[in-house]
Amino acid sequence: MDEKNIYVPYRMRIEKITQEAPGVKTFRLKFVNDEDALSFSFKAGQFGEYSIFGAGESTFCIASSPTRKDYIECTFRQTGKVTSALASCEEGNVIGFRGPYGNIFPLDDWKGKNLLFIAGGIALPPMRCVIWNALDRRSEFGNITILYGARTVSDLVYKHELEEWGSRNDVKLITTVDPGGETPDWKGEKGFVPAVLEKMAPASANTIAIVCGPPVMIKYTFPVLDKLGFTDDTIYTTLENRMKCGFGKCGRCNVGKVYVCKDGPVFTYRQLKSLPAEY
Repeated sequence: MDEKNIYVPYRMRIEKITQEAPGVKTFRLKFVNDEDALSFSFKAGQFGEYSIFGAGESTFCIASSPTRKDYIECTFRQTGKVTSALASCEEGNVIGFRGPYGNIFPLDDWKGKNLLFIAGGIALPPMRCVIWNALDRRSEFGNITILYGARTVSDLVYKHELEEWGSRNDVKLITTVDPGGETPDWKGEKGFVPAVLEKMAPASANTIAIVCGPPVMIKYTFPVLDKLGFTDDTIYTTLENRMKCGFGKCGRCNVGKVYVCKDGPVFTYRQLKSLPAEY
């Protein structure tokens, strides 16, 4: 990347495309320039700006783990001009990437603790990064529990990885779909994520809860965690709406004095409570 111009992206070649769910794809990206690949690093929780030349940029988290050194991955849903242009790409095409930006999930501070991951729908990608990061450092953490829900079975992303996580004896995986979203062979839970969480009743002692999902899911999950004894400092989430430039210049993501792109996207529940009500 040209350090004299912060807007110049890395050139990334699409090595692999995976269709995760209807309208949802994962790109595995490799640096066109080998020197860029050698100098690049990031940490779990950071995001980037992915661009189609002539169409614009979209903001997504880096969905792969920093422990996987040969590539980065992003997962996105086709919703607008840029994501439609990205969705039309084929393996071998070159796109742009700026980053990494933002703060991180403090895994080093979580050593020795149990980890409870709670995700809904397309919000599993930012959590996937930290899940794989923790699994690649498995001996450093206690129990790892993953609760993941979506509207329907077909809307569940990373189905092959869900199978892998579910088959591990050092991970507890619970998947759920909204009432009516199941298929005849569905063996998971049926119910909304907050209700399934309350039914699970995970212990809060020495446990960090990481929550990513639609705003309504997060809204009703926080009170359940509070009821279970989690404190505001042991609950983490991400804010990713509104971000545009990535480094606090455009002002689009500011909430009061906080710039989500610079001060986030990772926040504790205590930090979230201090933000103006507009968010």
